[in-house]
Amino acid sequence: MDLESSRDTEPVIPMRKRKITTGGWKTSPFILVSQCLATLGFQGVTVNLVLYLTKVLHDGNAPAANSVSNWSGTAFFTSVIGAFVGDAYLGRYLTTSIFLAIDFVGFLLLSLSASLPSLRPPPCSDNALECRQATTVQRATLYSALYIVALGNGGYQPTMSALGADQFDDSDPSEKNQENVFFNWYYVALTTGALIAATLLVYIENNISWGLGYGLCAASLGVSLSVFLCGTPYYRQSKPGGNPFVRIAQVLVASARKIGVEAPLNSDFLYEVEDHKEAAIAESRKIAHSQEFRFLDKAATRIDTQEFSTAEKSPWYLCTVSQVEEVKCIIRMTPIWVGNILFSSIYVQMLTLFIVQGATMNTELGNFKLPPATLSTFGTISVIMCTFCYEYCLVPCMRRMTGNQRGLTPLQRMGTGFFIMTLAMMAAAIVEKYRLDIARKHGMLDEKEKPVPMSVFWQIPQFFLVGAAEVFTFIGQLDFFYEQAPDSIRGVGVAFAYISYALGNYVSTLLVIVVNHLTRTGNGDGWISDNLNRGHLDWFFWLMASLSVLNLAVYLMSAQRYKGIKLKSIAATS
Repeated sequence: MDLESSRDTEPVIPMRKRKITTGGWKTSPFILVSQCLATLGFQGVTVNLVLYLTKVLHDGNAPAANSVSNWSGTAFFTSVIGAFVGDAYLGRYLTTSIFLAIDFVGFLLLSLSASLPSLRPPPCSDNALECRQATTVQRATLYSALYIVALGNGGYQPTMSALGADQFDDSDPSEKNQENVFFNWYYVALTTGALIAATLLVYIENNISWGLGYGLCAASLGVSLSVFLCGTPYYRQSKPGGNPFVRIAQVLVASARKIGVEAPLNSDFLYEVEDHKEAAIAESRKIAHSQEFRFLDKAATRIDTQEFSTAEKSPWYLCTVSQVEEVKCIIRMTPIWVGNILFSSIYVQMLTLFIVQGATMNTELGNFKLPPATLSTFGTISVIMCTFCYEYCLVPCMRRMTGNQRGLTPLQRMGTGFFIMTLAMMAAAIVEKYRLDIARKHGMLDEKEKPVPMSVFWQIPQFFLVGAAEVFTFIGQLDFFYEQAPDSIRGVGVAFAYISYALGNYVSTLLVIVVNHLTRTGNGDGWISDNLNRGHLDWFFWLMASLSVLNLAVYLMSAQRYKGIKLKSIAATS
């Protein structure tokens, strides 16, 4: 089975900046440090938000998990906004700067919400039967801040990562190899920020002050923006290519208008610009014709080959081959993208239900009590370790075995992550079954707040496996969608990876709601009960493992049939 995703590396985007003073690893530190600090702030909220909602706003476990999933999904779904604005109009550099600033404003408001007593409900009284719920104003303030953060975070994510890869000229073999390595280091920077957040910031939030913790998140975003702007003179920047959705619509409309026309079998008779070496889209290479989805070739079919009529001159009637192939690329990537949605819905359990599970276990380490959200550091450490092992151990080994310079293709890399995620859910189910047995043995079924006498470190294997799956799948996604997207929509291509994660959060929310509804018993407890000792979280994890197996099978079929983009070879220009 060949999972190779091919891309012609000979074509060249004309470099209008001098390589000596711009691009490459000279600019990467600004991007990597900025991403690390921005992730530190974002993860400082994400990994602990479910506990903030349950402990401070007094929400139930299932509603809190769904609120986190919805917010986290939005924070990545908005990546389509940033990718669109960057690719179409403002360019990736300016778009990144603007959305980092929006992110900073959201964090300032969030820190105020957590700091001012008037903007949060009072703590529960020991003698009170019910905790006072947050008021409408308090909820509105908190969620306004959270969703401003979601807009800013999603907006800069695809443009910053695409801008980082843009710093390497893929016409230069040495720089092309560095481009492939860049995404590994980009993810290391991202996870380093997450590691600091899950240890230092989580400790401050749980043991000192939520307001101070969120204030440090805001400060981190401010420094991130400053570092990114410091690299301004050194970035290689490409021109925006115009609205990609209009180009897609033009292909669909032109094909429909010529539905009765037969497209020529010889692609030489299809329309393509000939007066210059780039495609009609600014700074974009021409894409070679492919045989799939030939009905779209009607858009590039000329009716009058002698002279263009007025109608034919309209892009809504006649499109170039490269424009048609741009649409075909998106269609071909869609099945791969869909497979990543379910993977993400399973992955998000680490940020919600893994934390809730750990909060019911013994978190003491000597005289020190670990905050439950700190447990996600096991996954973060796994990401960093596995990234280095992948790059310096697995890749050289696989390179000798396969002859592929990368060791594994992006498609193979993602598929490996899907398999590891299945093992992670199985491990989580086994740990939860053991935890429930201990709770029953000690007669703790009705003791919601008291942790069972079982060390939280039993969760290490499931966190480690999720981290390993993340290294294979999420980095593979970034590489795949950037590489396989046409030059003009590479930001949108990277956004595919973030949107799949966003939709995965929404799917996770739906799964939790449906499962809890279908499994609810007469006493009101479902598999994911507010009192986990009366639930069956282990069965839910087994369900996730089963869905992961099904997802892997469908993904392998899609990956086997995938054919990569091929760009036409052109001579380098200066």
